[in-house]
Amino acid sequence: MRILTLETTCDETAAAVVNDRLEVLSSVVASQDKLHERFGGVVPEIASRAHVERILPVIDETLKKAGLKLSQLDAIAVAVTPGLAGSLLVGLSAAKGLAVATGLPLVAIDHLQAHIYAARIAAGVDVFPCVGLIASGGHSNLYRCAGPLDFELLGATIDDAAGEAFDKVASMLGLPYPGGPAIERTAQGGNPAAYSFPRSLIHEHDRLEFSFSGLKTAVRYQLSRDSATEVNAAAAKLSPQELSDLAASFQEAVVDVLVAKSLAAVRFTGFKTLCVGGGVAANGRFRQKLTEGTDRAGVRLFLAPPALCTDNAVMGAIAVERLKAGLVSELDLDITAGVVRAARAS
Repeated sequence: MRILTLETTCDETAAAVVNDRLEVLSSVVASQDKLHERFGGVVPEIASRAHVERILPVIDETLKKAGLKLSQLDAIAVAVTPGLAGSLLVGLSAAKGLAVATGLPLVAIDHLQAHIYAARIAAGVDVFPCVGLIASGGHSNLYRCAGPLDFELLGATIDDAAGEAFDKVASMLGLPYPGGPAIERTAQGGNPAAYSFPRSLIHEHDRLEFSFSGLKTAVRYQLSRDSATEVNAAAAKLSPQELSDLAASFQEAVVDVLVAKSLAAVRFTGFKTLCVGGGVAANGRFRQKLTEGTDRAGVRLFLAPPALCTDNAVMGAIAVERLKAGLVSELDLDITAGVVRAARAS
């Protein structure tokens, strides 16, 4: 069974062909980072227009790489929630058009569930039941995953998502977009204990929620206690070592919270497996500390590989599970928009 999967939830136009053995026959991702860089975050109107321009060429390239024609596919899958409304509509419209033209079944994908399923793809073995963590620009969520189609939200961020905090702090420090990779690079050689930044809710073990807004504000006050307009000027006066120390200390605070809350969720559920996906899961320091923490706790850890942490269509292989369960959508399928990372705001 070969499935064409489409991903246009935010600012990556992606397509892949996967089969029911979770083998990747082809994958193409067209990034929009350069289009949004000047704004320090994703501009919805620009994103949706770029998807319109790219979706058909991306699909065509994906099929060519797989050596397949549309007539050789068995289903069309598309992410329909959550995401930017305009972006989602481009992917859904393309998927519906292909389904009508070919008569193939249409499968709806939840983008967040797919991020966790990316760890299942990489694992090569059944990982359920598990705790699932998504750490990305728009989401910091923990789930009880009883099965590949049975997800229960345990806790989410009450303000900024982890990736959003990375982007905003990178902006304060005068670092390029996207902020996560820029801060990780800058943090190399830095002292993660140089600055004592808050780790909100980390000791409230009965709350599986996240909060990163206070951390972001603490970085701002560390840079300048005057008006917000002076933050970038203050950052520009830092020595390279000071900048590295500040980035490392911020990164360490985010990582500590993500690791602590993930392990708390494992204890709460009684599950012994943790699956992690999302763009922040590509961070090397996070992967290191989470691996150390789960090893100490005797927990099986499955991390999505870095290439499958950021938005992609390979993780749309979760459609295999939906097809097996007979969960096929009608052509009146609609999107459900939700929170994703947006252009930076103070």
